[in-house]
Amino acid sequence: MSTRGARRRQTSARASQGLKQLPWKQPQNPYPVLNVISEDQVEQIHHTSLRVIAELGIKFMDSEALSILREKGAEVDESTQMVRMAPELVMAWMGKVPERFMMHSRNPEHSLEIGENNICFAMVASAPNASDTDNGRRPGNFEDFSNLVRLAQSFNVIHCIGGYPVEPVDLPPDTRHLDCGLAFHTLTDKVLHAYSLGKQRITDSIEMLRIARGVSLEQLKREPGLFSIINTSSPLRVDGVMLQGMMEMVRHGQCVCVTPFTLAGAMAPVSLAGALVQQNAEALATIAFAQMVAPGAPMIYGSFSSNVDMRTGSPAFGTPELAQTTLAGAQLARRYKIPYRASGVSTSNTVDAQASYETMMALWPCVQGHTNLIKHAAGWMEGGLCASFEKVVLDVENLQMLSQFLIPMKVDESELGFDAIKDVGPGGHFFGTAHTLERYETAFYSPIVSDWNNFENWQDSGSLNATERANKLWKQVLQEFSPPPLDAAKTEELEAFVAKRKENPGIN
Repeated sequence: MSTRGARRRQTSARASQGLKQLPWKQPQNPYPVLNVISEDQVEQIHHTSLRVIAELGIKFMDSEALSILREKGAEVDESTQMVRMAPELVMAWMGKVPERFMMHSRNPEHSLEIGENNICFAMVASAPNASDTDNGRRPGNFEDFSNLVRLAQSFNVIHCIGGYPVEPVDLPPDTRHLDCGLAFHTLTDKVLHAYSLGKQRITDSIEMLRIARGVSLEQLKREPGLFSIINTSSPLRVDGVMLQGMMEMVRHGQCVCVTPFTLAGAMAPVSLAGALVQQNAEALATIAFAQMVAPGAPMIYGSFSSNVDMRTGSPAFGTPELAQTTLAGAQLARRYKIPYRASGVSTSNTVDAQASYETMMALWPCVQGHTNLIKHAAGWMEGGLCASFEKVVLDVENLQMLSQFLIPMKVDESELGFDAIKDVGPGGHFFGTAHTLERYETAFYSPIVSDWNNFENWQDSGSLNATERANKLWKQVLQEFSPPPLDAAKTEELEAFVAKRKENPGIN
């Protein structure tokens, strides 16, 4: 048997044994944080943000929200819906946000710690289109939605679902959240997201979570398992439906991540410092309001400040500017002692080198800034307009490598290898030493996509590039997928709830 043939058989045997990936583990960041601005500059941004809230105000587009704000001491102009808050009022409520909390999954092994040095990677979310190299780009549909959820469940390094991976536009908008919620609870046992598009969708999502967990609303309030992203409608306003959904979330003890969508040069000042001032003002005002509704509710400070292409006006992601605002946003979140969210994003229109280097340009500052929730960490394309099956797999490789990097290097008497060096001596090799044989299976990271063969062996196996290998891998994962166990009675109760709610959704 030739060496080449033997290697080919070994490779085939490994592939038939299923996906070899890192075990489930929520990473912790052991390294010092990277700060891109000084403490004095953080304070400048902080005080200017408070000045924006106090002097210019934020528009809260909901009557109930305005009533609560007035009751708590804010200056409210009913005719314009503008709200101004004194700095001491804002900071008093900001002080009630917990520094860390648990997000509980129906599978306790997949529960997450949010805050401090903990990291969790979330799947791509909210893309209107999906793509793969077999079928091309198409509008989002429920089949693609379900398959992307299956991938999120299958890859251990994806810790939670960050929203609909792709928007299933083939489902009716008023009942879409019910079908998607049922799919979530039957296809994954990881922490879930719900869209705060009004009160009713959140009420439904919480009830479905309660059924799947088999707990009371009181226990669910003590043990949150649902989070929602609240995007401010920059500049300087918060939409009514978002406010209604947010109020329902925090009243039930669920997590809210407030994320201003501040693109420098478009919806925010062109200067990065100005964009951060606006981001911070919108975040502080909205978080303070949420605490007025439910003091102590779990919350996350979200940063999504990037820039636009000034030649076209198009959003740009994975840029140096995004990296800087991600790190500066992390400094602001630490100033308020609140968990932090950022994103792994790219502007590339295809799965190519640009997609990879822009995503890593976005991911590295997340890690360096000790980001707690990294949204869109796997599968994001086209500035958020497309979820790519191949990019999910390529991003999983990146996330696994980052996770491995976050495991501190072990340095002790055994690891220093003095005896191994002594045994081998000058000019020898370490392949057969006891020191190597004891460690060779776990010593180094083992990739799922990267091909480490020499050129001849790579060529002999089909000369596949990384995107082609990723294509094969996601199809293998879907073929081998088994849904996580869910009690039959809970499944029936969920199905009955969905059927009943569809009779009269009551959602515009």
